[in-house]
Amino acid sequence: MIIGYHESTSDGMEGLAREALSVGANTFAFFTRNPRGGKAKDIDAQDAERLCSLMKENNFGKPVAHAPYTMNPCSADPGLRQYALDMMTDDLFRMEYVPESLYNFHPGSHTGQGADIGINFTSDCISAALGSFNKKAGHMPSTILLIETMAGKGSEIGRSFEEVKRIIDLTEEKFGASLKESLGVCLDTCHIWDGGYDIVQNLDGVIQQFDDVIGLERLHAVHLNDSMNPLGAHKDRHQKIGQGYIGLEALRRVINHEKLKALPFILETPNDHDGYKAEIDLLRTNA
Repeated sequence: MIIGYHESTSDGMEGLAREALSVGANTFAFFTRNPRGGKAKDIDAQDAERLCSLMKENNFGKPVAHAPYTMNPCSADPGLRQYALDMMTDDLFRMEYVPESLYNFHPGSHTGQGADIGINFTSDCISAALGSFNKKAGHMPSTILLIETMAGKGSEIGRSFEEVKRIIDLTEEKFGASLKESLGVCLDTCHIWDGGYDIVQNLDGVIQQFDDVIGLERLHAVHLNDSMNPLGAHKDRHQKIGQGYIGLEALRRVINHEKLKALPFILETPNDHDGYKAEIDLLRTNA
């Protein structure tokens, strides 16, 4: 099992791997910059090299970086859309210090414009960010961009597999090429449960639906969270593993599913260090 949790970068990049090892994890997630702002720390190349060496020595799975919550690529405000594009492009370059990683982001909130306009703006941002990187670097990024599945609260887009697929298709149309090696999906168990996908009673059916609509080859990571809300609540409130409406046994079925078990699983539950260690131990027991 490849499993970790969302960590702080306060102890530097090497500290991410050391913290993961201290709780029995073999991957991790982290914010690329201030999650509630946008400012990013300068990258220490030697620190990044030490991180990569430690990950290789301990056979880590791919880490999953997370864009800041302030990134809204489909805002009605053109200044905020440019801000999102600038952050995404910069993050792609920053991620090259930890090559062949994953970078997930929320596709955004259309802020009253409607889902169609939101999907169009978000696809603009992804296409432009990848295009800008390719032009400056002379090659595509080694990092795979991941659209996160959302719960559908407020005016969020990406609330259904169909909306995520429309973002992907429109991005490829604008980019002018297939992006199968550069653009994929991060599935959040709390989000899809809150969005109405019953992974408790019909996990096989949900996975098949994902495959039919998007394609499992696009799925690169899973945010493993229980939910404080019943099925279809569209509220997005994460709960500790086994203490919510999804429950431990259903989440164990997720991590052991033949079509999912090779993916990195990232815990984003309301926990501290000891709590995450306990959850990882719990999930590894009889996994």
